[in-house]
Amino acid sequence: MPIAYLGPEGTFCEAALRILDPGAERLPCANVTAALEAARGGDAEAAVVPLENSVEGAITVTLDELAWGRPLLITAELLLPVEFSLLVRPGTGLPHIKRVFTHPAALTQCRNYLARQLPDAVLVAAPSTAAAALEVSMPGSPYDAAIGPAIAGEHYGLVELAARIGDRDDTVTRFVRVARPGALPAPTGADRTSLVAFLKDDHPGALLAMLSEFSVRGVNLTRIESRPTGDGIGRYFFHFDAEGHIGDARVGEALSGLHRLCADVRFLGSYPRADRLAPQVRTGTGDAEFSEAAGWLARVRAGEV
Repeated sequence: MPIAYLGPEGTFCEAALRILDPGAERLPCANVTAALEAARGGDAEAAVVPLENSVEGAITVTLDELAWGRPLLITAELLLPVEFSLLVRPGTGLPHIKRVFTHPAALTQCRNYLARQLPDAVLVAAPSTAAAALEVSMPGSPYDAAIGPAIAGEHYGLVELAARIGDRDDTVTRFVRVARPGALPAPTGADRTSLVAFLKDDHPGALLAMLSEFSVRGVNLTRIESRPTGDGIGRYFFHFDAEGHIGDARVGEALSGLHRLCADVRFLGSYPRADRLAPQVRTGTGDAEFSEAAGWLARVRAGEV
């Protein structure tokens, strides 16, 4: 079966899919929602979508879809360097560029280059960088250049007039591969667990109580995002990324504690970290120590101690 992704052809998302699943049949979709629905409905084996960017922050449509749609599990992640190129039709030079077409995020991240090299060009927002490249490649296009990944130029016959024009060299986007619920990836020792937690009621210290479930068990959080529930101002749910695998005792107990506190907890998966960083397990929070403590409690309850 194909793997769905945020299309059209030539997006950074396609580049991420090529790395995560080399050789897989690819199904471009019009937006994140369509890609995830293809995975949910069985038209695709899985979907690859962006989750966060080191400059722009969270991709909120992905966060909301994972929280509210039919359940999906993250099975893998990838940190993809974001390198923008100035793409033009063959024969076009900088003096010929009067109108530039690209996604708003690309305009933001290439601001310095555009101000320096194309100060008089009209900048127009596109639905995606790949859509911009497609439009520029069309005969009679009103746009002279697109900004996007080099892969977009390859797809649509454009020339890379300038490479790596982003304002920062260290920009990355985190992509995730999601699939219908099934067997979890085995623990590797360098894993991440994602989940969504919905407050049972809003009261002083509610968020602190949730965070404490992780803290007292030595579970480090790598990301926290609040999103509105839509039920009124001040009503939020929370996305968490935690170090470790749900198979780890400390992580499993933290999620169990969170489940007791919250109206609902949606588990989004435990999967290998793209950066391969193993967590630092504090004294007293390892699996063996949890097991020993459970054994001690059982003996006490049985009157053996």
